[in-house]
Amino acid sequence: ITFAQYSNSSSTTGNVSEVSGSLVNRWVEPGKFFREYMLKEGTVMNMPDIRDRMPRRSFLPRVISSKLPFSTSRLLELKRIFHARENSTMERVLFNALAECERGPSQGETKRCVGSAEDMIDFAVSVLGHNVVVRTTENVNGSTQSVMIGKVKGINGGEVTKSVSCHQSLYPYLLYYCHSVPKVRVYVAEILDVESKVKINKGVTICHLDTSAWSPGHGAFVALGSSPGLIEVCHWIFENDMTWTTAN
Repeated sequence: ITFAQYSNSSSTTGNVSEVSGSLVNRWVEPGKFFREYMLKEGTVMNMPDIRDRMPRRSFLPRVISSKLPFSTSRLLELKRIFHARENSTMERVLFNALAECERGPSQGETKRCVGSAEDMIDFAVSVLGHNVVVRTTENVNGSTQSVMIGKVKGINGGEVTKSVSCHQSLYPYLLYYCHSVPKVRVYVAEILDVESKVKINKGVTICHLDTSAWSPGHGAFVALGSSPGLIEVCHWIFENDMTWTTAN
């Protein structure tokens, strides 16, 4: 795989920093963030580009991933393993992913980077218990277009709940940044064609109810014209990202 054409900032992993409130962007793609009241039948809204922009990769079996170094302090070993030259794109890919994984959690956040399906399941279960279900947006139809919201279902009865969201990171093998933040509501919404009213997608969205610890320059506040702690912020779960919740 050649990574030169890819960047974390253009992918769904942009959400990782965004939901922890640390990203500062002056231009925000229309529809990337929205308010909870918009999740009602008949609302017409912009859908951002939810397509997976990452290169195709696979999880490693845990028996293999657990034996590989995974730390910025062992970057030289990783560069040898993945044939990353000094100052190369691959070196930056390795360092950036490891640095984000080693970053301390934001207020109330529980986080872990996982390179195997077993590790992802174990993390979700450690946060939510054994009775869990995983969801993602059904497809990419409606991406970058105006869409209409159809029927909306609140997960766990629409109550404030716990969830674990997992976003892809750019790395030589499939790596997810999984984290849980407090005070969220999760919804599944039908996405309709504006003209025909035909269902074209089923989207999963998460609404962060406590934004008080987010940066004032966060893209959500730029897009929605508000400030930390004054509004809730919702966003879609992009293609091949996912959210775990307790089963209803």
